[in-house]
Amino acid sequence: MNASTFWWMATGALVIAELLTGTFYLLMLSLGAAAAALAAHAGLGMTAQVITAALVGGAGVVLWNLKSKHLPAGADAADTHIHLDIGATVDVDTWDAQGLTHVKHRGAVWAASCQSNAHTPGLHKIVAIEGSRLVLEKI
Repeated sequence: MNASTFWWMATGALVIAELLTGTFYLLMLSLGAAAAALAAHAGLGMTAQVITAALVGGAGVVLWNLKSKHLPAGADAADTHIHLDIGATVDVDTWDAQGLTHVKHRGAVWAASCQSNAHTPGLHKIVAIEGSRLVLEKI
Protein backbone atom coordinates (compact mmCIF):
# COMPACT_ATOMS: atom_id res chain seq x y z
CA MET A 1 0.00 0.00 0.00
CA ASN A 2 1.43 3.35 -0.95
CA ALA A 3 1.50 6.35 1.37
CA SER A 4 -1.35 8.28 -0.25
CA THR A 5 -3.69 5.30 0.13
CA PHE A 6 -2.82 5.09 3.82
CA TRP A 7 -3.56 8.80 4.32
CA TRP A 8 -6.87 8.61 2.42
CA MET A 9 -7.91 5.62 4.55
CA ALA A 10 -6.94 7.53 7.69
CA THR A 11 -8.99 10.49 6.46
CA GLY A 12 -12.02 8.26 5.93
CA ALA A 13 -11.62 6.61 9.35
CA LEU A 14 -11.39 10.01 11.06
CA VAL A 15 -14.51 11.26 9.23
CA ILE A 16 -16.44 8.14 10.29
CA ALA A 17 -15.28 8.59 13.88
CA GLU A 18 -16.33 12.24 13.68
CA LEU A 19 -19.80 11.29 12.51
CA LEU A 20 -20.12 9.03 15.54
CA THR A 21 -18.96 11.66 18.05
CA GLY A 22 -19.99 15.01 16.58
CA THR A 23 -17.21 17.07 18.16
CA PHE A 24 -15.64 18.57 14.99
CA TYR A 25 -12.13 18.04 16.39
CA LEU A 26 -11.73 14.75 14.52
CA LEU A 27 -12.90 16.51 11.38
CA MET A 28 -10.01 18.95 11.77
CA LEU A 29 -7.61 16.02 12.14
CA SER A 30 -9.11 14.44 9.00
CA LEU A 31 -8.27 17.64 7.13
CA GLY A 32 -4.69 17.15 8.25
CA ALA A 33 -4.72 13.56 6.98
CA ALA A 34 -6.15 14.74 3.66
CA ALA A 35 -3.38 17.35 3.41
CA ALA A 36 -0.84 14.58 4.05
CA ALA A 37 -2.44 12.51 1.28
CA LEU A 38 -2.03 15.44 -1.10
CA ALA A 39 1.59 15.77 0.04
CA ALA A 40 2.08 12.08 -0.77
CA HIS A 41 0.59 12.63 -4.23
CA ALA A 42 3.04 15.53 -4.68
CA GLY A 43 5.91 13.14 -4.03
CA LEU A 44 7.00 14.43 -0.62
CA GLY A 45 8.65 11.98 1.75
CA MET A 46 7.00 10.36 4.76
CA THR A 47 8.53 12.87 7.19
CA ALA A 48 7.07 15.79 5.22
CA GLN A 49 3.70 14.01 5.07
CA VAL A 50 3.57 13.52 8.84
CA ILE A 51 4.63 17.13 9.43
CA THR A 52 1.93 18.31 6.99
CA ALA A 53 -0.72 16.21 8.77
CA ALA A 54 0.39 17.53 12.16
CA LEU A 55 0.51 21.18 11.10
CA VAL A 56 -2.79 21.25 9.20
CA GLY A 57 -4.67 19.04 11.68
CA GLY A 58 -3.21 20.80 14.71
CA ALA A 59 -3.94 24.25 13.30
CA GLY A 60 -7.52 23.17 12.58
CA VAL A 61 -7.98 21.93 16.14
CA VAL A 62 -6.50 25.12 17.63
CA LEU A 63 -8.61 27.39 15.41
CA TRP A 64 -11.80 25.40 16.15
CA ASN A 65 -11.05 25.58 19.87
CA LEU A 66 -10.51 29.36 19.68
CA LYS A 67 -13.74 29.77 17.71
CA SER A 68 -15.67 27.70 20.26
CA LYS A 69 -14.30 29.73 23.20
CA HIS A 70 -15.37 33.05 21.67
CA LEU A 71 -19.03 32.06 21.32
CA PRO A 72 -21.20 33.43 24.11
CA ALA A 73 -22.70 30.79 26.39
CA GLY A 74 -26.02 29.62 25.01
CA ALA A 75 -25.61 31.65 21.81
CA ASP A 76 -27.24 28.98 19.69
CA ALA A 77 -30.14 28.45 22.11
CA ALA A 78 -31.53 31.93 21.45
CA ASP A 79 -30.76 32.03 17.73
CA THR A 80 -34.02 31.70 15.83
CA HIS A 81 -32.10 30.70 12.71
CA ILE A 82 -31.03 27.52 14.49
CA HIS A 83 -34.21 26.83 16.48
CA LEU A 84 -37.13 27.53 14.19
CA ASP A 85 -39.53 26.72 17.05
CA ILE A 86 -38.62 29.92 18.91
CA GLY A 87 -41.41 32.40 18.40
CA ALA A 88 -44.05 29.76 17.68
CA THR A 89 -47.18 29.68 19.80
CA VAL A 90 -48.64 26.81 21.80
CA ASP A 91 -51.83 26.41 23.82
CA VAL A 92 -51.41 25.50 27.51
CA ASP A 93 -54.36 23.75 29.15
CA THR A 94 -53.05 23.40 32.71
CA TRP A 95 -49.92 23.82 34.82
CA ASP A 96 -48.85 21.40 37.55
CA ALA A 97 -47.74 22.37 41.07
CA GLN A 98 -44.06 22.61 40.02
CA GLY A 99 -44.86 25.08 37.24
CA LEU A 100 -44.48 22.56 34.42
CA THR A 101 -46.84 21.48 31.69
CA HIS A 102 -46.99 19.37 28.54
CA VAL A 103 -47.96 20.97 25.24
CA LYS A 104 -48.48 19.63 21.74
CA HIS A 105 -46.21 21.29 19.21
CA ARG A 106 -45.49 20.14 15.65
CA GLY A 107 -47.20 16.80 16.23
CA ALA A 108 -45.29 15.88 19.38
CA VAL A 109 -45.85 16.36 23.09
CA TRP A 110 -43.21 18.56 24.73
CA ALA A 111 -42.43 19.30 28.36
CA ALA A 112 -42.57 23.02 29.01
CA SER A 113 -41.92 25.57 31.73
CA CYS A 114 -42.91 29.20 32.05
CA GLN A 115 -40.29 31.94 31.97
CA SER A 116 -42.23 33.99 34.52
CA ASN A 117 -44.35 32.94 37.48
CA ALA A 118 -47.57 33.57 35.55
CA HIS A 119 -48.83 29.99 35.32
CA THR A 120 -52.13 30.68 33.63
CA PRO A 121 -53.67 28.59 30.86
CA GLY A 122 -53.97 29.99 27.38
CA LEU A 123 -51.80 30.94 24.46
CA HIS A 124 -48.03 31.07 25.09
CA LYS A 125 -45.02 31.87 22.91
CA ILE A 126 -41.87 29.70 22.83
CA VAL A 127 -38.96 31.92 23.89
CA ALA A 128 -36.20 29.32 24.36
CA ILE A 129 -35.41 25.63 24.30
CA GLU A 130 -33.47 24.13 27.22
CA GLY A 131 -32.54 20.57 26.34
CA SER A 132 -35.84 18.93 25.45
CA ARG A 133 -37.98 21.43 27.37
CA LEU A 134 -39.70 24.44 25.86
CA VAL A 135 -39.55 27.71 27.80
CA LEU A 136 -42.80 29.62 27.37
CA GLU A 137 -43.98 33.17 27.86
CA LYS A 138 -47.63 34.15 28.25
CA ILE A 139 -49.00 36.16 25.33
